[in-house]
Amino acid sequence: MASVRPTPPPPAAPRSAGLAWSIARAHLSRRRTQNILTIGGIAVGVMALIAALSLTNGFTRALVDATLRASPHLSLSSFSPEGRDPEMEQALKADGRVAASTPFLADKGLITRPAGLGNRAGVDFATLFGVTPQAAKVLQLPPGQSELLETLGPGEILLGSALARSIGGFTGDEVRLLNSTQRRGSFRVKGIFTTGNYLIDSAYAFTSLGTLQQLQGTDNITGYQVRLTDPNLAPVVGTDLTRTRAYSPLPWQSIYGTLLDQLALQKKVIGFVVFLIVIVAAFGIANVLTLAVFEKTQEIAILRAIGATRGLITRIFLLEGLVLGLGGLLVGNLLGLGISAYFTVRPFQIPGDLYFITSLPVEVRWTDLLGVNAVGLITTLLAALIPARRAASIEPARIIR
Repeated sequence: MASVRPTPPPPAAPRSAGLAWSIARAHLSRRRTQNILTIGGIAVGVMALIAALSLTNGFTRALVDATLRASPHLSLSSFSPEGRDPEMEQALKADGRVAASTPFLADKGLITRPAGLGNRAGVDFATLFGVTPQAAKVLQLPPGQSELLETLGPGEILLGSALARSIGGFTGDEVRLLNSTQRRGSFRVKGIFTTGNYLIDSAYAFTSLGTLQQLQGTDNITGYQVRLTDPNLAPVVGTDLTRTRAYSPLPWQSIYGTLLDQLALQKKVIGFVVFLIVIVAAFGIANVLTLAVFEKTQEIAILRAIGATRGLITRIFLLEGLVLGLGGLLVGNLLGLGISAYFTVRPFQIPGDLYFITSLPVEVRWTDLLGVNAVGLITTLLAALIPARRAASIEPARIIR
């Protein structure tokens, strides 16, 4: 009776963890120039993406900050013309979310500066606010300018810097106003204020509440301007204060909401366009690994013949893609943060009459950094997965034969 020989066990598969990393490291060491170029491509894409997002964040923040220097967080406008409202003023003082408030009277008109010796007459439209000394706490003008606002006397006016240049009226000059009710008044320019937002600096002017009431021939006010401890609470506070009162709340988000939405959309578009650079760089990883698969076909076939699994082969090339991707992300982060730091020290100067603010600061957000690195890593791994799967599909019998 013939003896049955036991079937020898299949060759043990190599330990995948250490072997996959050893082979991946060997492959990478042989293509240093290609690898450096690939890492450089990813780094440039990541650098551009971080810098673009940081500049967009800085532009949005600077625009909001400049706007809120001369704009209240919340305006409460009365439905019917009337004088100061003690009940509303008491409610504002009792609300812990309110940092400061002031009654105001708003008007629009034509401001002119009479011609003088060697100077032509200047004329421009403006929005004029009659305010009390408390307005210096509601608005956040720079030091010195805030004191001018707080000490406005009868017949005095504070002009925005761009408005003053437009009409040629500066401190001590006399300007005249033709308001919306066709009443005329004369003012002495007490000073100039600058917020950094060209739209405000070119259109706003302040005078005392009593002066504007006298010009309009009324004791009424438009409503109240409010500064909050947290600007983001403006819609909620406005709703709470006007729920049982005849006032219409106007939070700053409603006034500038369209602009903020456009800036948010702009950030998304810029981020997507710059992200295309990362995608192009990821194709570089795919090309490098595809070439490696072509060059190492016989080596892969031998590994498969001695027991390497498809998963091991896939991990080898995914590790190569991971190393290239992480290298590009690391260099790109350093370059992107370096550029952001440079523009933090030396902000990019822009024309205020075109872009509303005069300089472009930088704001790096950790959420943006995490998002950029996560998306960049996923993209590079997906790019490496295509050649990795191709390498794993190699049949050793066909190649060795």
